Amino acid sequence: MLVFEFKTYGKALQFKAVNEAIRTTQFIRNKAIRLWMDGLAKSWVELSRHCALLAKEFPFANKLNSMARQAAAERAWTAISRFYDNCKKKISGKKGFPQFQKDCRSVEYKSSGWKLADNRKSITFTDKNGIGTLKLKGTRDLHFYQINQIKRVRLIKRADGVYAQFCVDVNRKDLVEPTHQTIGLDVGLENFYTDSLGNKIENPRFYRTGESKMKRSQRLVSRKVKGSNNRSKARNILGRVNLKISRQRKDHAVKLARCVIASNDVVVYEDLRIKNMVKNHCLAKSINDAGWYQFRVWLEYFGKVFKRITIAVNPSYTTQECSNCGSIVKKSLSTRTHVCQCGCKLDRDHNAGINILNLGLGTVGHTGTFALDASNALGETSSTLVGEILHEQVVS
Repeated sequence: MLVFEFKTYGKALQFKAVNEAIRTTQFIRNKAIRLWMDGLAKSWVELSRHCALLAKEFPFANKLNSMARQAAAERAWTAISRFYDNCKKKISGKKGFPQFQKDCRSVEYKSSGWKLADNRKSITFTDKNGIGTLKLKGTRDLHFYQINQIKRVRLIKRADGVYAQFCVDVNRKDLVEPTHQTIGLDVGLENFYTDSLGNKIENPRFYRTGESKMKRSQRLVSRKVKGSNNRSKARNILGRVNLKISRQRKDHAVKLARCVIASNDVVVYEDLRIKNMVKNHCLAKSINDAGWYQFRVWLEYFGKVFKRITIAVNPSYTTQECSNCGSIVKKSLSTRTHVCQCGCKLDRDHNAGINILNLGLGTVGHTGTFALDASNALGETSSTLVGEILHEQVVS
């Protein structure tokens, strides 16, 4: 699936109708969760049938398109299925028990309830909510795709407006010439990553840069009276600041991942567990600001698009081990230079990058695809690590 996003433009009454549709979606999802908690629904089919009963019982639910109601129930079943999977895998800690949603921000339509204009510049929603026709503005051109290829249309409310997302059923593949190069990446806080060739990419630190503006916006929110219009305006300003930071981080990850994959045939990186790393309260803010997980997701995505090999390796002892002789040299976080008795003297991140590349070249097959699985968003299930023997898993 390819997801194309467009900014929508319309009247205030139309966006009020969008808010009503989003609230109805939240209502149906929570009702489905409640039905499952009471033991009255044990499958997705039963939740889907319950949507029709809700439409008969509540007039506002009947205004929403039938397939949009089913999509809301699908969200509930996705949360339930994730909980079951975590229990079967015996994941330590919380298993993600489904919770009632309090701040839903999107409504999703399937193949009905909407109609795209012939010029692909506007979209009309035909259900009883009264959203009507919304103008679309974006950089993508939908003329390249047929209407039947658009499987879902999603309206998302953000701090700077309402956006329309189109899920297009297309298998994206780009053919590029092989570069005959391999690379190992060691991510860090001082530099975003250092590769096995010694090249370093500066850590942009988007959150740290915008933190002063964020604090100022947060103070304005706290000074306003709860429930007032001024407070809602201040919250919107704060939301825009956070939205800009998240977009900057995503843009950086996408461009950098595409450049790395297009320039190398084999890319090896660390199989990090960010969820465990942020338990260190001294470094949690900097780790989250770096966006390593998002960078890994796009590495694996572009690896599939360009048909390149991406390998995740166990990061244990990659910093302490000498890349020249293999001996262990203990180092603290403040020690930035690797010095070994064999005479090897390198930057510690450069040394780690070489070790990561060597581990990747010694493993079997394409191993880094867990981040593309939406059912495993927390990344609890690791990729295939070095030393594993998988007869059915070969080089991607």
